[in-house]
Amino acid sequence: MSTVVQGQSGKPAKRKITREDLLGTERRWRRFGEPTPAGGSLNEDGTPDYGLFGPGSVVWEVLLHPATVVLLNAAQGAVQTKGYNPINAGLRDRDPVVRKAREGTLDMMDVYDRLSRNSGMHAPMWLGDSKTAKLMYRHLHNIHKRVAGDVIDTGRPELGGYAASEPRDAMWAALTEMHPMLRVYEAFAFRDGKLPHRLSPEKRDQFIAETAAYLRLVGADEEEIPANMAELGALYEKYADLFEPSTTVNTMPDTGQDWVKLSMDTVLKNFHISHLRAMIPYLLQSTLIELPVMGALPAKTRRSMGLSPRKDKAAVRAAKLFLPIAWLMQQGPYERYILRRMWGPDSVRLLESARRLHEQTLAERAMGQLASDVTGASTAA
Repeated sequence: MSTVVQGQSGKPAKRKITREDLLGTERRWRRFGEPTPAGGSLNEDGTPDYGLFGPGSVVWEVLLHPATVVLLNAAQGAVQTKGYNPINAGLRDRDPVVRKAREGTLDMMDVYDRLSRNSGMHAPMWLGDSKTAKLMYRHLHNIHKRVAGDVIDTGRPELGGYAASEPRDAMWAALTEMHPMLRVYEAFAFRDGKLPHRLSPEKRDQFIAETAAYLRLVGADEEEIPANMAELGALYEKYADLFEPSTTVNTMPDTGQDWVKLSMDTVLKNFHISHLRAMIPYLLQSTLIELPVMGALPAKTRRSMGLSPRKDKAAVRAAKLFLPIAWLMQQGPYERYILRRMWGPDSVRLLESARRLHEQTLAERAMGQLASDVTGASTAA
């Protein structure tokens, strides 16, 4: 349990972070008891309930790879805080981290805790059965009902407001999780005995088509849900004004302060040497790998983040130079390090169960294809 280090001469006391604080327990991520893994329950017709995606899906092929596990936080965070402006506005105005920064109490443990709950509270929706996915969605939806405001960007009032629980912003919250997931997989996942490479156009389209189940869960408008990469590209064009780079979106409407700078300054003010325990894994999931991860994202997305032409080229180059480090990061020891801290024990169990199911399904498909080929050859002979 964390302790408080007594302040000196009237200075506020500082929290001391222990290893136990860092690891936490299931309570950090769990909201409705232990989640049921995909396939761990039955549908009304007696078939296994695999939830939103299930074994054999392209989404699971992408999500279950160690490269995705260790790099998703960085990719999603970069797009959501630097790309899609309504999400940035919601963080600025309604996030508990910023509220603590305003109060002057924010410290590194708060920042670490916020990041560590990100993937761990989404995993039940991606890897659980239908009931588990719906329960976690309802929990997050209730939280997001409070994330609404009249101003996305003080410098561009014509953009209007935002509402995280409404169809537009809920849809983009999901898409800015799933599309970056695909991109970091293609850019950094060593697989099939090859260097990282893109999926085939057919598999990329299938990934987007499968993502529709998640978009429906979060309440996106059916007519806007993309069925393939081309339709996703058209959706980005439709909402291009919400992805425009801005120097004022971080400005809090009521105080004129930059919420990112305020948060960083407050964390430094409240820093204690023990906070390095939280700072190191946080940096490994964010700042230290942000540039190469941005280099893996689409060129238009990088431009929406406000990268200069020079930095854009540096990001693309960094993604290539990062490959040896990416390989090391997706090996067992580092993946386990990140899983325990950033995904949590429940997600580890969900992931392990999903990987077993996925491998079994792919093996059965391969055997079925082999049998079909042999039968076809025999018939031809």
